[in-house]
Amino acid sequence: MPRQPNSHLLRRGRYSECGRAYLVTAVVHQRQPLFRDFQLGRLLVAEFKRAHDAGLVTSLAWVVMPDHFHWLLALNSTTLAGVMRQTKSRSTLSINRARCSREKFWQRGYHDRAVRADEDLLKMARYIVANPLRAGLVEHIGDYPLWDAAWL
Repeated sequence: MPRQPNSHLLRRGRYSECGRAYLVTAVVHQRQPLFRDFQLGRLLVAEFKRAHDAGLVTSLAWVVMPDHFHWLLALNSTTLAGVMRQTKSRSTLSINRARCSREKFWQRGYHDRAVRADEDLLKMARYIVANPLRAGLVEHIGDYPLWDAAWL
């Protein structure tokens, strides 16, 4: 599969700051909707929880969509690259084990955006968890099983 022509530019100037909130997005290889399988989605959620419980991040909100995830987090004691490398690596191992597979699971890299101090985190969290509604997957957010937010 050919690389995106400017994908290497996503990493240029990437800087991690402890205490700062980030919105990160990662996509399943070839956008396969593998998280339609609730059990596979829960394996990814376990990695979000592991990073939070280990004190690496404070998990503020997340949603696992069929072929990608959005995660709003504040860095505590690691770099953004470190937490994403661990999360993607560990989730690949557990998900592929569950699928009896050795296939590539995630697309290379991830998208991140540092949250500015004046941005409303609660408003951003609501936007994140409403993704299944906007995608037409459910009519009520309570009907979608793969999301959480610290405030909701």
